[in-house]
Amino acid sequence: MKPIEYAIGDIIPHAGKMLLLDRAIAGNDTHFECEVTISADNLFFTGTGVGAWVGIEYMAQTVAAWAGWQARLAGQTPKIGFLLGSRRYSCSVSEFELGQVLCIRISRSFQADNGLGQFDCHILIDQQEVAQAALTVFEPLDVSAFLAEHAGG
Repeated sequence: MKPIEYAIGDIIPHAGKMLLLDRAIAGNDTHFECEVTISADNLFFTGTGVGAWVGIEYMAQTVAAWAGWQARLAGQTPKIGFLLGSRRYSCSVSEFELGQVLCIRISRSFQADNGLGQFDCHILIDQQEVAQAALTVFEPLDVSAFLAEHAGG
């Protein structure tokens, strides 16, 4: 995998407290790796750590970082995407503890021309896997048109 030369905020469309990842580490056409250090200023910090359920969002943001990096490599700006769902999220810890460094690794298992994709995702602490899931995501070609078409009811 190739080292990432972009700051995480330059390849992911999240901002402020909703940007949960600290750094992008490495990637290629099908794989990507990010890190986050659990800190007290995390939006989901409980006083001792971050609930393991937030792992799904760490995985989703790593997928977004991969997509944003791919866009940057193609001379484009990162687009908004949507997490449609997860399958088989399992985590062997109930909480990610203060100070722990989480390594989030994703690999693309499927991506269609219409923007629908599936990624296998893993979270490691000290090189030991603690969480895994399969995420289904969607990145429309034109997010404004997509939202206008599906807004309201």
